Amino acid sequence: MRGDRTASGLGAVALLAFLAACSVGPDFKRPDAPAAPGYGSAQPGAMTASAGGDGGEVQRFVAGQDIPGQWWTLFQSPKLSALVDEALKVNPSITAAEAALRQSRELYLAQRGGYYPTIQAGFSAQRANNADATIANPTVSPSSTYSLYTPQLSLSYAPDVFGATARSVEAAQSQVASSRFQLQAAYVTLSSNVVVTAIQEASLRGQIVATERLLQLLGDVTETVRKRRAIGTATQIDLLTQESAEAQTAATLPPLQRQLGQARDALTALLGRLPSEEPVDTFALEDLTLPADLPLSLPSRLVAQRPDVRQAEENLHMASAQVGIAMTNLLPQFSIDASAGSSAFQLGQLFSANTNFWSLGASLSQTLFDGGSLRHRRRAADAALDQAAAQYRSAVILACQNVADTLRALQADAQAFQASAKAERAAKDALELAKGQYQLGAVSLLVVMNAEQAYRQGELALIQARANRYADTAGLFQSLGGGWWNRSGETLDGTTRSAN
Repeated sequence: MRGDRTASGLGAVALLAFLAACSVGPDFKRPDAPAAPGYGSAQPGAMTASAGGDGGEVQRFVAGQDIPGQWWTLFQSPKLSALVDEALKVNPSITAAEAALRQSRELYLAQRGGYYPTIQAGFSAQRANNADATIANPTVSPSSTYSLYTPQLSLSYAPDVFGATARSVEAAQSQVASSRFQLQAAYVTLSSNVVVTAIQEASLRGQIVATERLLQLLGDVTETVRKRRAIGTATQIDLLTQESAEAQTAATLPPLQRQLGQARDALTALLGRLPSEEPVDTFALEDLTLPADLPLSLPSRLVAQRPDVRQAEENLHMASAQVGIAMTNLLPQFSIDASAGSSAFQLGQLFSANTNFWSLGASLSQTLFDGGSLRHRRRAADAALDQAAAQYRSAVILACQNVADTLRALQADAQAFQASAKAERAAKDALELAKGQYQLGAVSLLVVMNAEQAYRQGELALIQARANRYADTAGLFQSLGGGWWNRSGETLDGTTRSAN
């Protein structure tokens, strides 16, 4: 019989060990990467169109090319690189994301404590007086007035029989990964915003200079028409038409100046500064070089590179673990409690003979009725898992759409720049021809001024086309993930690279 009891005890222990090794709920499996071979009709050729000159260089798409962690250095502007580096160090959004990551790490470590028993130490001291007339004195106390001292150790432990603790730790670990990818997304977004804002500033400065030159020319033309009107060689309609053209062009200058001021304010804010602390450095398109080789990642690799997709994946993982937690709450709950200590009327008698006490117990509880709360919480967890899965698919679709849109933009930008450069060269040639004919007396000065006006308008369009190429190039790097995995200490799987 003693052997049977021993065997039964070992069997119970083995059963508990088996149950503890099993976690209730779905085991998370990373979603399959998209099998699409490319980006459909947005898939570019080997290179973009070429127009020659600054900003008109050919850009080549290199399939599978990796993205440097500091991709903005490809624009070869030390001022721009310094500005991005400063923003990454001091922008409050980065500080907030880093704090969120630290918080999630601490909560994960706190959750891991559920694997271990909780041990508490306590000490109580009390002074009491019994009512002699109605209550008998304590049998061990010589007087109705006494002191009682009790030091005690308490232990409580909830065996992870059905994996509730394991699923909770799994959820907390997913939150850490989600926070890490949120931080990487903040880095990518901030660096891209700084680059694009600097390009916008450079474009606006160029447009303002071109518009001011155009206004000066229009003013000269207006004055010439006014003089011709005075001597009768031009009509009033000619003068009013020219004055209208000058006024319309002048009306475009204040919005450009306003946009430039706002771009400077935005750049200052990205540096974590107040508007009164505007940076000294300014930007012109001549300060930037168009990157020649552009990376192109397949959708199957894109989902591993985009931090927003990786964050959505970790949120899906977290929702899966929450389903397991909800399922374990429907099952019996186990706990083990123990305590030991000493109780005496005098401090010097503590832990002496007959003053020690201990207790050991185990409990099992099962919810029989709670108005359906646990069942509905389980269903809510299932719905949250479905929601997270749909949000993950949406993030993947959005990532691929971003890349496709940027590829289309880059091809269109190159063609637009080519057309603008051609128009600008034609206007310039027409201006040179008009100047030569004017020197020969074949045309009037008004013809020369009109030709120069057309040239300045073409110059303005070329500035805008050039800035679009720069901005959409930065957009491609951002849409492909920004190379965060090549930053110091990071890897593509989201873990931290060792110092070695």
